[in-house]
Amino acid sequence: MITVTGATGHLGRLVVEELLRSGVPADEIVAAVRSPHKAADLAERGVQVREADYTKPETLATAFAGTDKLLLVSSNEVGQRVAQHRNVVDAAVQAGVSLIVYTSVLYAQTSGIALAAEHKATEDVIRASGLAYVFLRNGWYIENYTENLAPAFEHGAILGSAGAGRVSGATRADFAAAAAAVLAGEGHAGTVYELGGDQPFTLAELAAEVTAQSGKPVVYADLPVEEYTKALVGAGLPEAFAGVLSDSDLGIARGELFTDSGELSQLIGRPTTTLAEAVATALKA
Repeated sequence: MITVTGATGHLGRLVVEELLRSGVPADEIVAAVRSPHKAADLAERGVQVREADYTKPETLATAFAGTDKLLLVSSNEVGQRVAQHRNVVDAAVQAGVSLIVYTSVLYAQTSGIALAAEHKATEDVIRASGLAYVFLRNGWYIENYTENLAPAFEHGAILGSAGAGRVSGATRADFAAAAAAVLAGEGHAGTVYELGGDQPFTLAELAAEVTAQSGKPVVYADLPVEEYTKALVGAGLPEAFAGVLSDSDLGIARGELFTDSGELSQLIGRPTTTLAEAVATALKA
């Protein structure tokens, strides 16, 4: 039995789809979700749908009953993640889960980006639990950029504080395929994977690609981090989250979201999605 948490989220749903595509029987997959009605389509296809709320430990032990391998998709509630993830790990221990797979971030134990701190702490909790584990240290989603192109077209610029730093971006589908390969395969226990796209890019290269494909001029405007944070707040983001994003750009400038490990393409058995392919998909949408 394979259980995927957050199975109605962007990444979790893709993992379930990839497991089904790879031949895992639907009745051997559990979609653990906060709102089961949002997974009705999965239930219709034979996937077991169970309520699992990271903030309600009483739902987790029931959701994980009979689970052999568990994918813990990290919470999106920055600042609350460690406590929520600890609830999941405790329930996994209680349920007798054999393997926990966690979606972490590149170089979680050493990275200086603010987002890494909660991932590092979660990895520590998992190690201390005694569970067999796999850490999927995911790099940046290309969709972080391609799903937010409207302001770039409006102002003719992509803003950031990443300098000439290269980011090893990959699509959610790529990262989901890696998670499914680990969950459906064997021999991964105890492995830490540093995952990123095969073709890293700078934000200037991102702007050039958007320009080339859209025919609309877009440049990369590299800003001091304080100005970038103010721009994000001005665009409507909460100040704390704006600070996290601008801090991540500083991490890109330092090389902390770059990897040449090749482990993502090795896991999925194909080259990762290119920046050009991802931009083309976004523009069609």
